[in-house]
Amino acid sequence: MSRIIISCAITGSIHTPSMSPHLPVTAEQIATQAIDAAEAGAAILHLHARHPETGHPSADPAHWAGFLPRIGAGTDAVVNMTTGGSAIMTLDQRLAAPRANAPEMCSLNMGSMNFALYPMIARIKEWKHDWEKPFLENTDDLVFKNTPRDIAAVLREMGEERGARFEFECYDLSHLTMLKHFVGRGAVRAPFFIQFVFGVLGGMAAEPDTLTHMKRTADRLFGADYQFSVLAAGRAQIPMASMAAAMGGHVRVGLEDNLYIAKGQLARSNAEQVRLIRGIVEGLGREVATPDEARALLGLKGREKVAF
Repeated sequence: MSRIIISCAITGSIHTPSMSPHLPVTAEQIATQAIDAAEAGAAILHLHARHPETGHPSADPAHWAGFLPRIGAGTDAVVNMTTGGSAIMTLDQRLAAPRANAPEMCSLNMGSMNFALYPMIARIKEWKHDWEKPFLENTDDLVFKNTPRDIAAVLREMGEERGARFEFECYDLSHLTMLKHFVGRGAVRAPFFIQFVFGVLGGMAAEPDTLTHMKRTADRLFGADYQFSVLAAGRAQIPMASMAAAMGGHVRVGLEDNLYIAKGQLARSNAEQVRLIRGIVEGLGREVATPDEARALLGLKGREKVAF
């Protein structure tokens, strides 16, 4: 088996700050946790930004500027900037910071979908900010818009114009079909890095049979031209990642997707989750990729060609 890439999603648009005091929100917290995760073994750092005072997901390039230079100076890990941002952002908002920073990698959601987060409400006892509960309540009527026109715009602006490669986030089987469509259009070149995403209500459930079906389908559509990785939300994070590692794939962990390290025990940092999955994958006989090995495997442009 090839070396395994560990990605870590440091902070995201899904989980609200009140659910864990360990979720990084300020620029200093995000930078510190990202660097620590890289030192623990994460070759790729998947990043979002937040407003440091309200904790709200932010598309403001100024908020990104608070931590990107620190991360660039503190680690050679690959920075993977979201183009998803938040489901309530416009595409222009979602692309503002990636345009300005020209990272080596961007995430790219491969289809529109229901993005239902309201089941979280039952698990939250206290709310830190007044926007959190109404936002989650309204996700019973929330569509995360990623149309073919949107996808084409991201591929053009971030790929063709700025040289980024993509983490193609596939929440469903149809998203693989959409990726194949863009391969046929000549808008995407191999190797493809496909992230199978499980556990978001509106997408695939975190089930082993579904993972094997996704893998078989990707094999049929893309042959040897792709690498796959797995992320799963919540308690399925480590079991599904472990299965991916045993299948020869890559893994993603991080507080964006799961706030816990064990049942009922909050993870104290992103690095703690990286260390946990690293121990598991090494126990399976896989060797963890360095950032430069990940760059070579995924055909990235290199750290020297980013704008931060």
